[in-house]
Amino acid sequence: MSDGRRELILEELGLAPCWVRRELLTADPAAVEPTPVIAAPPPSAAIDAAIDAVIAPTQTPGGRPSRMAQIMPAEKPAEVQSEQPVAVATGPDKRALAIAQLDWPALQAEVAACTACSLCKSRSKTVFGVGKPDADWLVVGEAPGAEEDRQGEPFVGQAGKLLDAMLASVDRSRQENVFILNTLKCRPPQNRNPHPDELALCAPFLHRQIELIKPKVIFAVGRFAVQTLLGREASIASLRGKLHDYRGTPVVVSYHPAYLLRNMPDKYKAWQDLLMANKTLEKHKD
Repeated sequence: MSDGRRELILEELGLAPCWVRRELLTADPAAVEPTPVIAAPPPSAAIDAAIDAVIAPTQTPGGRPSRMAQIMPAEKPAEVQSEQPVAVATGPDKRALAIAQLDWPALQAEVAACTACSLCKSRSKTVFGVGKPDADWLVVGEAPGAEEDRQGEPFVGQAGKLLDAMLASVDRSRQENVFILNTLKCRPPQNRNPHPDELALCAPFLHRQIELIKPKVIFAVGRFAVQTLLGREASIASLRGKLHDYRGTPVVVSYHPAYLLRNMPDKYKAWQDLLMANKTLEKHKD
C-alpha cells in the first residue's frame, strides 16, 4: 500500500500520526500550526513479545536463548489462553455431528434452510458469510443487524464500513484475503442480545465454517463471538492484548465496530489489536 493511501486510511480511523514533516518546518515556529497530540504507537517489541511467546521458540537449536528470549521482560510472558469452545449440547447431538460432515456448498444450504430456533420466523435472510473461503484471516462477529438481514451479508452498515477501513489499514479486504462471518446466522428481533440456546444451536455452523476455512488467525470482535469461540465469559478489555487459542488457531480479541462507533477513544485500542493480528499472521507463515 502506498504511503499516501495508508495515511488517508489512518486519518479516517482517527489514528493519523502526530509528527510534523521536516520540510514543513519553517524558521518561524509560529507559522507551524499546532498538531493534535495522539498517543504514540506501541513499541513493536511489545506486540512481538506477546506473539513470540506463542509461536517463536525461546531457545535456538544449540540450546542458547533466542534473540526474542533475550529481549523479553523477566516476568512471565503472555501465553495462549487455552479454552474449550462452548458446548453445543449435552449428550449425543446428531444434528451437530451431521453438520460437522458437510462440505462448503452443503453447509451453505443447511444454513439457508435452518429452522432449529425461533429466529427463523422473523429473519428475512440468513447471513452465511462473505469473502474468500480459503482466507488465512477470519473475522468473527456476533449477530446480523437490520441491514445484514436485508442483504444477507455481514457487516454492510456503518459498522461494516468501519471494519472495511480497519482491515484496509493492514492491507486486508473481504474481496481479497479475509473471510467475515457472524456467530449467529439470523438476526435477533430489534437487535437484542442472542439467547444462550440460539448461540448453542448456531455454534455447529460456526465450528464447521472455521474447520473448512482453516484460517491462520481469527480476529474475534464482540463478547458473544468471544464467548462462543473461547468458551468463557469475560470482558473484551480483560481479553485484549494477549493471544488466545481456538483448536490450535491463534485468536486476537477486539471491540466490535458497532461499539467503536459509540466509543471513539477505543478505536486506537482496536488499531493495536489489528497490528497484533497482522503480526501473528506474519509469524505464523514463517
